[in-house]
Amino acid sequence: MPPPVFRFAPSPNGYLHLGHAYSALLNFDLAQQGGGSFLLRIEDIDATRCRPEYEAAIYEDLAWLGIAWEMPVRRQSEHFAAYREAIDRLSALSLIYPSFESRAEIARLVEAREKASPWPRDPDGAPLYPGTAKSLLPAERERRLASDAPFALRLDMEAAIARAGHLTWNELGAGPSGETGIVAARPDAWGDVILARKETPTSYHLSVVIDDALQGVTQVVRGEDLFWSTSVHRLLQQLLRIPQPAYRHHHLIRDDTGRKLSKSTLATGLRELRAAGATPAKIRQLVGLP
Repeated sequence: MPPPVFRFAPSPNGYLHLGHAYSALLNFDLAQQGGGSFLLRIEDIDATRCRPEYEAAIYEDLAWLGIAWEMPVRRQSEHFAAYREAIDRLSALSLIYPSFESRAEIARLVEAREKASPWPRDPDGAPLYPGTAKSLLPAERERRLASDAPFALRLDMEAAIARAGHLTWNELGAGPSGETGIVAARPDAWGDVILARKETPTSYHLSVVIDDALQGVTQVVRGEDLFWSTSVHRLLQQLLRIPQPAYRHHHLIRDDTGRKLSKSTLATGLRELRAAGATPAKIRQLVGLP
């Protein structure tokens, strides 16, 4: 078997914290133990929040931890053409449609529907898309596109599942409720997910599966908060006929109140801990690694 390929893929929209350190170190350790490769990917598709100083800090923090990565680093903002190609392939299968509602309009639609009964939400707690853009007549759809109005490109989930069939993945770690082993994918739980927007030709779901395939990633090791996102990723892999990596989801490092760490939590920021005298060995101890 070829050597395994692991990756760590942070977004440069803030400074790294202990949770990032745990995931990066775990991936790096597993790559070394398995005689494999460790890749670094910068997920910078959000031009409004990603900043060069945060990206520079990622390199600095990881190097301080003793982590080395293969070059070159893949930056998603440099590969929009690959994501457009994937969108075109899905469009050719009649699995993509544009929606034109703003976030505020969607919120009002959900509020109106919830007056009758609870509206379904995805695993992250966001309401499923309640609009009717999928049923727009072709002429009206073209008119709106030609008007230069903002839009999102959504996956027709019902049609996509009908084409892909039943999907599973082999979970080598564990999900939020201890799910492990062969797990049935539930992409329908996400509704008609956004795969791109007018101003950004990709989304997290689309770019992560394309990048993993193009980089030859064989082992996806990430936090359990992304466990059910794997359902969407397995669906896209099947539709696009790209390889399925092995998945291993790990527990999250949480604060004293039990909440997931955020990049605004200075008490667990690597830069703050380093300034306070912490060593790389201390960071490993804090996240529970030998």
